[in-house]
Amino acid sequence: MHTDTTDTRQPLFHASLLLIIITVLLASFVSLTVEAQEAGNVTVFEGARLIDGNGGTPIEDAIFSVQGDRIIAIGRKGEVVIPVGVIRIDLTGKTVIPAIIDTHKHLAGEREKLISQLQELASYGVGTVLSLGLDNSEVLYQIRNEMIPGAAQYLTAGRGITMPEPGRSESAYGTPPAAYWITSVEQGREAVREQAAKGVDFIKIWVDDRNGKYEKMSPSMYAAIIDEAHKHGLKVAAHIHHLEDAKGLLRAGIDVFAHDIRDQDVDNELINLFHEHPEVFMAPNLPDEGVSIDMSLLRSVIPDDVMETIQTDYAGTVADREIYQIQARNLAALNEAGVKIAFGTDGREMYEVFIEMENMVAAGMTPFEVITAATRTSAELLGLDDVGTLEAGKRADFIVLNANPLDNIINTRRIVSVYLRGKEINRKK
Repeated sequence: MHTDTTDTRQPLFHASLLLIIITVLLASFVSLTVEAQEAGNVTVFEGARLIDGNGGTPIEDAIFSVQGDRIIAIGRKGEVVIPVGVIRIDLTGKTVIPAIIDTHKHLAGEREKLISQLQELASYGVGTVLSLGLDNSEVLYQIRNEMIPGAAQYLTAGRGITMPEPGRSESAYGTPPAAYWITSVEQGREAVREQAAKGVDFIKIWVDDRNGKYEKMSPSMYAAIIDEAHKHGLKVAAHIHHLEDAKGLLRAGIDVFAHDIRDQDVDNELINLFHEHPEVFMAPNLPDEGVSIDMSLLRSVIPDDVMETIQTDYAGTVADREIYQIQARNLAALNEAGVKIAFGTDGREMYEVFIEMENMVAAGMTPFEVITAATRTSAELLGLDDVGTLEAGKRADFIVLNANPLDNIINTRRIVSVYLRGKEINRKK
C-alpha cells in the first residue's frame, strides 16, 4: 500500500502566518492613520521657560501640547512624546505663564461695549474676569453663558447689596439701581434670593460709610446676607475700608475681601481671625503707588493718542504715595501671615492688571507670588478648576512673554502672544 508522506499542515501554516502579517500591517496602518489624524489637531509649544501657576519651580526648556481648547501633555523637552504631523511652535527664549484672572472689575452693561472690553482684556492676557456688583442688565447673563472668540471669559456678581447711597452705586444702564439699597435684614436676604435665582456667580456687598457720607451696613445685615448666600451655595465678596469692619466680617463668615484694609495698620487680632478662617481670600486692589510708571510697553496695543493720556495719568503724586503706603504695609503683613492673596483691579481701565501687579511687588510680594495670586489663587477664589494653572486636562489659556517676569514683574507687559481656549487671539490695535 502506498503511503503519502506529504505534510498537509505546512501550506496551512504559511497561510496562517501570512494572514497574521497582513493583519499586523493593516493594524499598524490604521494606527498610524489615526495617529496622523489626531496629530493634525495637536499643536506643540517647545523651548520656553514655563511658570505653571502652581507655585513650584519653573520648567526650563519646557514642552506642552494643545488639542482643541485643552492642554494634553506638559513637561520638559524630551519627556513628552511628540507625534508625527503635529504643528510645532518654537518658543525658545520666551516665558509662558497662565492667563491672568481678574476677580474684581466693573464692566459695561451693553452687549457690544462689553464684548469690546472682554476682547481688550484678552489682549492684555486676561483669560477670566468677574464683574463685581454693578450689573443689572439681562444681556450680561447671556454673555456669561457664552464664550466670545478672542475674549476673556465673563462672570458676574449681578447687582451688589449696600445701604442707600444716592449718587453712588447707581445704574449707568437705566433702572433699577445697579446695586440693591437695603435698610433691613429681610431686604438683604431677599436681594440674595433674587440674585441666586438669576444664577449669579458671586454676591457683592459694600460695608463702608464713604467717609461719613452714608450709613454703613450693620453687622446684623451683612451676617444675614452671608448666611443666605451660603444657603444658596454662593460666596460673598465685601468692599471694605475699616479694620473693625474686616474683623466683623470675618466673624460673620465672609469669603472674600475685595479691598485691603485702608484706615490703619492691621493688628494681631485681625491676623488671628484670618488664621481662624483660613479659607478667606484677600484681593487687595491697591491704589497707585504714587511714582511715575512707564506705560510705553503697551504701545503695541494702545493707540498713540490714548497712550499719551495714560502716561500722564500715571505720573504719580505725594498724596498717592501716602494712601498707598498703609495698604502696602497691610498687604505685606497679610501675605507674611499666610493669608490667601488673590488678584483684582476694581477700575474700569482694561490695562490696570499690569499696574496692580507692579504695585503688589512694590508692597513686598515677590513676582512669583504675584503671578500665583493672579492665576491659581484667583481661580480658587472663583471656584474654577479648569483654569489658573497650566496642566494636562486644563484649558489652554496662556501668555507668551518676551522676558522673564520673575526677573522683573514689568516683563508681564512684554507680551508676544496670548492664547485663550487653545487659539491665539488678535492683539492688533
